[in-house]
Amino acid sequence: MIRYLIRKIFYGMAVMLGIVVVVFFLFNILPVDPARMTQGQRADVQSLQAVRKEFGLDKPVPVQFLYYINDLSPLGFHLDNKDEQQKYHYVKLFPISKDRVFALKWPYLRRSYQTHREVAALLLDVIPNTLVLATSAMLFAIIIGVFFGVTSAVHQNTWADKLAIGLSTLGVSAPSFFAGIIIAWIFGFVLAKYTGLNMTGSLYTYDPFKGEVITWRNLVLPMVTLGLRPLAIIVQLTRNAMLDELGKDYIRTARAKGLSKRTIVYRHALKNALNPVITAIANWFASLLAGSFFVEYVFGYNGLGKTTVDALEMSDFPVVMGSILFIAFIFVVINILVDIIYVWIDPRVKLG
Repeated sequence: MIRYLIRKIFYGMAVMLGIVVVVFFLFNILPVDPARMTQGQRADVQSLQAVRKEFGLDKPVPVQFLYYINDLSPLGFHLDNKDEQQKYHYVKLFPISKDRVFALKWPYLRRSYQTHREVAALLLDVIPNTLVLATSAMLFAIIIGVFFGVTSAVHQNTWADKLAIGLSTLGVSAPSFFAGIIIAWIFGFVLAKYTGLNMTGSLYTYDPFKGEVITWRNLVLPMVTLGLRPLAIIVQLTRNAMLDELGKDYIRTARAKGLSKRTIVYRHALKNALNPVITAIANWFASLLAGSFFVEYVFGYNGLGKTTVDALEMSDFPVVMGSILFIAFIFVVINILVDIIYVWIDPRVKLG
């Protein structure tokens, strides 16, 4: 198991390196001058040169890439001085020259062109909001989706089966941004006095008497919107997998032994039918972080997606690049966890 895990981590690191290369060169070829973005159009030549030197933009592209890799790597080479240590927050491991050390640090995502804040700190302010949204949307999709999928399979060719298939087809067909606009208009505007929900709003709102408070009702509409498509996929996958399992010999044997229908469905068939569902859940959870961009923007929900879209509009590329790398990292971690869960859920899956 340890060797298997190490191999998966190695593959994950290779994937992340490839994404870093693509992201760096993609944004490096764009005709935008970061120095102008940070200093404004009326900045003098000396200020622009100072900024370009700070970001390493006065060096050739291959050298800039090496600097970027050194910034992102948890192990890197840095100057042994107070300014460098405050910038990277590193821990010295051992010296490699008179003025340089090999150090341990958190990945450094550089600074925002607009706010001059560290990108990592800026993203950490909004990532919890997006994680709450994605997790609640995924739980909503899992609970409703598995229930309707099992019900549809157990009551095949009945009105319940046809209703579940119809609704899941509709859910898959509706893009999140379109569904978000319709849901926001109906439940946040037309029926607002009955639902008590707002068309727009973030998880944290400011109250003049209480300060910053959690407003859970602002989570409902974006949660439902974001969870619709994975819910539809889970319904279909659960139904198909359950139908396949319910027709196997071990289910007939369980029935012949006199086991109750509930035991056969939930303790035997459902457990063995979960593999494709787990794959969908894992992939969709990671996709929800990326797919939340449009949903957060539609509902004015202050999360990773809205922050990234706002940064893209202002050509604040360090923030956009940091968001992309974070989402890619989540994809890699979740895929590793899914492979481990496979082995735990289904003994038929071999580590080799």
